[in-house]
Amino acid sequence: METGKRASDALHGRTIVVTRPEGQAASLCRAIEKHGGTALRFPVLEIGPLDDRTGMAHVARRLDDFDIAFFVSPNAVNFALDGLLAARNWPASVTAATVGKGSERALSARGFDKIIAPEAGFDTESVLALPAFSPAEVCGRRILVLRGDGGRDLLGETLVARGAEVEYLSCYRRFCPDIEPARLLDPVKRSEVDGLLLTSSEGARNLADIVGAEGMEQLSDVPVFASHPRIAAQCRELGFARVIEAGAGDDGALRTIISYFG
Repeated sequence: METGKRASDALHGRTIVVTRPEGQAASLCRAIEKHGGTALRFPVLEIGPLDDRTGMAHVARRLDDFDIAFFVSPNAVNFALDGLLAARNWPASVTAATVGKGSERALSARGFDKIIAPEAGFDTESVLALPAFSPAEVCGRRILVLRGDGGRDLLGETLVARGAEVEYLSCYRRFCPDIEPARLLDPVKRSEVDGLLLTSSEGARNLADIVGAEGMEQLSDVPVFASHPRIAAQCRELGFARVIEAGAGDDGALRTIISYFG
């Protein structure tokens, strides 16, 4: 990857804050450091198993009733399959679907070889544009949406409008971590932070809650790299003055960050 400097030092002297959940930040942090930068980990979202798993057991017994199982994220893949496959084998009649290369890789790693997913795009709108999710294809079909607690309903609502029967299953919970704001704000005060990566709207709101109004004022001029237009809009609404829309995944985020500082 060339950006006017050698790839090995493209981020030399730059500190990038990575706000992904603790268990999902390592690969991007390594990539930033490989390009000469410093990755400051400041998770604004944590992922964990559900306390109540009765819903998972209930769906496992009825899994054959569905035509398509849609996994919203790699977390959905792993938490859902950990629970469902502990109770039974995956039925061959249920097709797996998802969005994003990370989720595809997670499904492939769990043994799925036939996966419905967009070649380009990494959001609900990209999925709904697929022929497999057209009104003619989904009308009368039963679709299971595997996700975290809450989340957007656009996919399910649109599929219902197209004639499908949709059921949701929460497979994991998202929560705001207990993290000391000074871990981020002290480097900001010392002008040691060059950029901030945010990969979810919920995480952006959590960040504002963690650092408070005074902290957001200190952060307001730090360049923010947002991995989706929806997240970028949330960041602007929260008061960030410099918001840059980044590509999806590690590669997309890294390319955008390097291009910005190149």
